[in-house]
Amino acid sequence: MFANKAKSFKSLAALRSVNVGVASQNKLFSTLSTHTRSPYKHLYSAANTTAAFNGNRSSVAENEVQRRRSYSTILPSAEQPAIKKKKTLALLGTGWGSTTILKNLDTDKFDVVVVSPRNYFLFTPLLPSCTVGTTENRSIMEPIRHIVGRHGKNIRFYEAQCSDIDMAAKELVLERSVDKDNGDSAATHAVTSTTRINYDYLVVGVGGTYNTFGTPGVQEHALFLKEMGDASKIRRRLKDTIEKASFDSISEQERSRLLHMVVVGGGPTGVEFAGELHDLIEEDLSKWVPELAKQVKITLIEALPNVLPSFDKKLVTYTQQMFKKNGIQLMTSTAVKEVKESTLVVRDANTGLETEIPYGTIVWAAGIRAREFAHTLRSKVPEIQNNGRGLIIDDYLRVKGTPNIWALGDCTVSKNAPLAQVASQQGKWLAKALNSMAKDEQQLEDAYSRIERSVKPFVYSSNGSLAYIGGERAIAEIPMFNKSITAGGPLASLFWKSYCLWELFSVRSSMSVATDWIKRSIFGRHISVD
Repeated sequence: MFANKAKSFKSLAALRSVNVGVASQNKLFSTLSTHTRSPYKHLYSAANTTAAFNGNRSSVAENEVQRRRSYSTILPSAEQPAIKKKKTLALLGTGWGSTTILKNLDTDKFDVVVVSPRNYFLFTPLLPSCTVGTTENRSIMEPIRHIVGRHGKNIRFYEAQCSDIDMAAKELVLERSVDKDNGDSAATHAVTSTTRINYDYLVVGVGGTYNTFGTPGVQEHALFLKEMGDASKIRRRLKDTIEKASFDSISEQERSRLLHMVVVGGGPTGVEFAGELHDLIEEDLSKWVPELAKQVKITLIEALPNVLPSFDKKLVTYTQQMFKKNGIQLMTSTAVKEVKESTLVVRDANTGLETEIPYGTIVWAAGIRAREFAHTLRSKVPEIQNNGRGLIIDDYLRVKGTPNIWALGDCTVSKNAPLAQVASQQGKWLAKALNSMAKDEQQLEDAYSRIERSVKPFVYSSNGSLAYIGGERAIAEIPMFNKSITAGGPLASLFWKSYCLWELFSVRSSMSVATDWIKRSIFGRHISVD
């Protein structure tokens, strides 16, 4: 069989000479018709018949051109039109905005690349409860691959930090740090690997981080509450502080200092953490170490005249009353000027007096700022991106001064507040806009123009505000019938819990959180850490 095929291809080569006689041509095609075992046999037979009928060289040459054209339609050729390649959409971050995009994006239209230093989505409304063991850490961590897998989406994921961008080349620089351990814990060190990826469209959803406002000593001595690692550090510090304060050898003054918990920041995060801390003391420490539980003191410091400035005034008053009843000291109109190893210096805005307060644990929950990559991108167009808080975007979430780059969430500067529900709505809107852009088959315009032509500008619609304040009580502000309905107390707490279970990204996470709450109510909290 292989010998016959070899003869066939040699015969094809012979056809390239136009000096071959008609008789020779007929002989060659006769050989092809006899020996060829190819699906293209009918081509050779047709050519043989034509050559014999015309009886001249010109007919053979013309037939050879037709044969080659037919052959090119069967086998691939460089001249054949290439299959249209999908555009690469790079998505930075796995927060509220980015994860909502993944859930709603048509990945059949894009080659999606996700880059984030964490490979999971974190349900931040329940993060304060993880600090005291009300909720377990893994219950509110949803792996990104699970989220996209359930929706049948194909993506590429890089667990790395995006450190730089070349907008002209449309290239991102990714860095990944890995702890290298050669068996000796003392010799463990971080190894950084770098890679580069290209993109056609870029969505920046890197989120925000804590903002120290340049206050001396905060970075060195305070704990933060923004990531799961922060919650674990607080949990460990609380455990260590309680164990250390239980020693008989320390003085009462030192014990009082150790058991003073200070929370800086009167926003939802600070208020919820103070409420969770109160529950830990009243429901668990009072049983484990009743004498120490009586000495624990919680102080919440806020630079503004009131806590929760974005909530209705009636809810603010209710929160302050409940804090007073629960023994949580409020210091409003008070700014932290410096944080030392065991004390902090505060200034009263009304009197101007400065006071030094001893503390055992300080948690900084005052304000956020955009993460480092947002400032790296800002530096590429400093004339336009001149706001130090983050990336300036327009009503279509486009990063001003950049081509084919959108941004959303806490890393941006816009007329909307840095809230989880804002980022979530932005993600849903942007996914819809990108899907509409991909359906534009003509694509004669640039991406910005196509989106502007296909969808309306983003408009945020508030779904209300919720906050847990401790003692199985919460506050709720819900827009309904063109007005705001406010509520506070146990029923609002039940509504808050129902909302959290509904908003979690999977049934598994909802069941895990519900199970944590049931276990806590029956057996108490679990604050042990490695």
